Amino acid sequence: IYADPTKRLELYFRPRDPYCHPVCANRFPTSTMLLRVRRRTNKKQQQLNDEKQMQPEVKFEMEILGIVTTVYKFQGMSDFQYLAVHSGSDSKQISMYDKVLMLKPEKEEFFNRELPLYIPPPIFSRLDTPVDYFYRPDIQHREGYNNPPVSGENLIGLSRARRPHNAIFVNFDDEEIPTKPLDAAVQTWKKVCTNAVDRKVEEELRKLFEVRPVWSRNAVKANISVHPDKLKLLLPYLAYYMLTGPWRSLWVRFGYDPRKHPEAKIYQVLDFRIRCGMKYGYAPNDMPVKAKRSTYNYSLPITVKKPVSHTVSIHDLKQGLGTSAASTSKKPASSRYKLKESIYIFREGALPPYRQMFYQLCDLNVESLQKIIRRNDGAESECTERDGWCLPKTSDDLRDSMSLMIKQIIRSTRPALFSSTTRNEDGKEQLTYESGEDEDDEEEEEEDFKPSDGSENEMETEILDYV
Repeated sequence: IYADPTKRLELYFRPRDPYCHPVCANRFPTSTMLLRVRRRTNKKQQQLNDEKQMQPEVKFEMEILGIVTTVYKFQGMSDFQYLAVHSGSDSKQISMYDKVLMLKPEKEEFFNRELPLYIPPPIFSRLDTPVDYFYRPDIQHREGYNNPPVSGENLIGLSRARRPHNAIFVNFDDEEIPTKPLDAAVQTWKKVCTNAVDRKVEEELRKLFEVRPVWSRNAVKANISVHPDKLKLLLPYLAYYMLTGPWRSLWVRFGYDPRKHPEAKIYQVLDFRIRCGMKYGYAPNDMPVKAKRSTYNYSLPITVKKPVSHTVSIHDLKQGLGTSAASTSKKPASSRYKLKESIYIFREGALPPYRQMFYQLCDLNVESLQKIIRRNDGAESECTERDGWCLPKTSDDLRDSMSLMIKQIIRSTRPALFSSTTRNEDGKEQLTYESGEDEDDEEEEEEDFKPSDGSENEMETEILDYV
């Protein structure tokens, strides 16, 4: 606990009880001294007054042992304690610990016994400090004021409505596509676009959309250096976001409808995930490619005091956030926020940086994969929601080929990882290896910004950024 400043110290009143809910102490810096105090008593009697009342002589000796820099203080309240008991016929509480806790290997009869229903709570209170809630009367606004609309999604579970970024979302079955941004998106970008760096970034992004009308956010971040908070405001100013269909999770230039242009086939998205599971001969933890996030590394001991990220305001963005501070960084401003090309381009002989990747078909830089994509070039007749302008099952064929390429890469670089090579019923090879640590740690540490820091699903994360 002491090694991780974001964790809290837990105290269990019943350490041997797995159902005991702890109280937690917060970490505080301090500058105090650790003292050793000795109380010495002299057996000789000391005369106090004329009445000859006698008592032992007491002396105190004090020694400074050191300085304390960190303390843990238990400031919260005790939560509910849940006991494994049930009420008997005579209304007495009967313990169930000897029946529900398996302390040694048991036979089958132990699991087939008839017991009263015992269901522990799925979660305890997330807060352990009292919060005063003052009921306030409705604010009296001026005549003609209307409260802003609040969607039903924000009524329960969220402390406030999400800040809108004024993006336009389009579904595959929508008839019309937007030709210009929302007025609010224009006004917001004009407020923060106050310096030459911002105007240069805007011009660079315009050129990108002229060369290619459809981009993923990661591809944009790999081609221009822009602070992520400013990119959230710039993208809705120049493009709309596709929610469903073969171009889902991509940004499309205003006025361009990929459903009407067969040449937009190369911009379709491919959701590729490195295959893992017991039927492939290995578990997810044996993967040589890191996951974006791991549930094994995520800990929430009651309420973790996580470091709070700095909230970016319009004032910060106006001052050119990230441009002035970049001069003191080890990276130049021109590439400080850029991601590596591997974040959106698939090349033969290189492993993807993460287990789940969203590639555009034009970014699959392998000739054999491009042949699969171009099988119906010139003969595209219909754009479907599942396959777009491609032939049916094209995505499945691409995933199979990419999986075999990844297997060959791992086999050539780490032959010891493979225990055996098995085959499917249809003759396709499966990836089987035993264990492995990620060799790309140093490269990952060089990136200032990860592709995502929210949901495990990249598309869901990006949608939440703009809703």
